[in-house]
Amino acid sequence: MHHERYMEQALTLARQALDKDEFPVGCVIVSDGEIVAQGERIHTRQSLPSELDHAEILALRQLERVDAALDRRRMVLYATLEPCLMCFGAILISGIGTLVYAYEDAMGGGTACDRSRMPSLYSSNGLHIVSGICRKESLSLFQTFYRKPHIDYWKDSELARYTLTQT
Repeated sequence: MHHERYMEQALTLARQALDKDEFPVGCVIVSDGEIVAQGERIHTRQSLPSELDHAEILALRQLERVDAALDRRRMVLYATLEPCLMCFGAILISGIGTLVYAYEDAMGGGTACDRSRMPSLYSSNGLHIVSGICRKESLSLFQTFYRKPHIDYWKDSELARYTLTQT
């Protein structure tokens, strides 16, 4: 599989979000070599940012409108940041077979959960996880985001501190 090719598409969405001063997360879902759904993070610029409008959730919502006959176990979801617990749970429930992410979320990433200890809804799907694809490119977007003086979203967070120390 050409993970870099599809991650570049997710990075394009993340750049679009960054250009709007939104948290730079992009997501694409691929089925048999075709992007069937996508999303970019929105509503982080509000005075009370939404924690529901994550790129992965928006892409999964779009996927609901795609041909139901497509085999989700053969689909790959690409995200520029390791999914949080909410998104990771939604990905597991969706039945998608592979998750590929670029940059690790040192503060809120959900992929390190011990799925064997979770109820069968989450533990039985056999999700394959690939990390670090285009990590450097994604890291650069997050560093740019956190260096913008007018950005407050997660400004003094563990993720911001971790991101700004990475090379």
